[in-house]
Amino acid sequence: MGEGGDGGRLDKAAASYALALAILLAACTPLPAEEPAPAAPVSTSWKSAALPGWTSTADHQAWQEGRWWQLFGDATLDGLMPGVDIGNQNLAQALANVAQAEALLRQAQAQRLPTLGAQLGTQRSGEPARGTATLGLSASWAPDLWGSLEAAVRAQGANVQASRAQLAAARLAAQGSLAQAYFALREADAEADLLTDIIAAYERAATITGNRYRAGIAAHTDLLQAQATLESARASRVALRASRARYEHAIALLLGRPPAQFSLAPAPWTMAVPEVPAVLPSELLLRRPDVAAAERAVAAANARIGVARAAWFPSLNLNAGLGGAAASLSALASAPALTWSLGAALAQTLFDGGARSAALDQALATHQAATAGWRQTALTAFGQVEDQLTATAALAEQQAHTRAAAEAAAGAEQRTMNSYQAGVSAYSAVITAQAAALNARRSVLQLQLQRQQAVVALVQALGGGWVAPWGQPPGVGNP
Repeated sequence: MGEGGDGGRLDKAAASYALALAILLAACTPLPAEEPAPAAPVSTSWKSAALPGWTSTADHQAWQEGRWWQLFGDATLDGLMPGVDIGNQNLAQALANVAQAEALLRQAQAQRLPTLGAQLGTQRSGEPARGTATLGLSASWAPDLWGSLEAAVRAQGANVQASRAQLAAARLAAQGSLAQAYFALREADAEADLLTDIIAAYERAATITGNRYRAGIAAHTDLLQAQATLESARASRVALRASRARYEHAIALLLGRPPAQFSLAPAPWTMAVPEVPAVLPSELLLRRPDVAAAERAVAAANARIGVARAAWFPSLNLNAGLGGAAASLSALASAPALTWSLGAALAQTLFDGGARSAALDQALATHQAATAGWRQTALTAFGQVEDQLTATAALAEQQAHTRAAAEAAAGAEQRTMNSYQAGVSAYSAVITAQAAALNARRSVLQLQLQRQQAVVALVQALGGGWVAPWGQPPGVGNP
């Protein structure tokens, strides 16, 4: 450290410190290269059948822009979806987490810059009282000789990217849940309409059976069976109304609104089942927000290895000061009243009981854990895509068979009723035929809902059109 008031001495001292610092920096050796992230277990194609590509330009554009729900062509659903960004509290929490991560990144970046300080004071003491004015300016800087601060910035930058991917995942989850609840509500409306028609038919059947009973043609058990069938259908309609109310409440919560302040009027069900082509497995790593977030966790852990390694090297701190004291503030402005100082300190930990070694081991283990988590997240994503590709194909085939069964059951129901009225069949056969026809028709509607929900699940499994903005994953390879 040196100090004084002579300008020439200041220039010589500054030059000496600059030369010494240049020699020290030249002697520095960089840290060992950080370990690259391992390859992800990726297959070249899907096991289940997948569509080769988009057949509609408008649908492809909607997918690319993240407006996947427009593929279903439901205007009411289109109007509900923007409310997720406005009122969903899980999304608001994820957005706050992004802001927090960005603030931490700015803090990490600020560590690479010098710190400046200033102090100005005045004091009166003695008898007679005399005034004293003081001025102090200080600067300090710790050069990032070994890349520790740079590694910390990279780690926090990866955390920011991970938080943004988690925000996208939260948005996609809320949108998918809204679509699932909306389609379930519309299916409940369709089933309620079906049951209303069925109940009307059962009422007519009960009336006919009652007339036959009063005429002495039918047994009392026939009338009781007709009434039991009618009341059972009415009970099913009440249960559907309760289910619809629960779906409506779920939609309100997803939009961030109290259920008491939200209602959705019954409307025709848009039963479209869009076809969503599956991207290649290798592309899924950048299109699934949860997979991208897990990969960024690997990058952050990788950067923290550099921070842990840098702790083994000495640290350099540079400081400078300018200050003085005088009888008045105006006198401080004169150069003879000021003093300066320059300093440099090189510090090295010689013994820490193995703390640095343990910290490095922890960083390496954290990287291994993050890598395993990323691989498992990727495998789960691949499995979910395969599941939904299988489900969409199987449900379409299943619904076709069920629709044919419903048509046959409806014909059998009518023929059985005609036979009963002709006195050929017992009413128990009518009850059996009615139950089979009703179950088949309800199954067709339920399978239609399952097909739409399977497409929504496939959309979520494929990332909903989201793409990570930070480029390719660090490694892609076969298992």
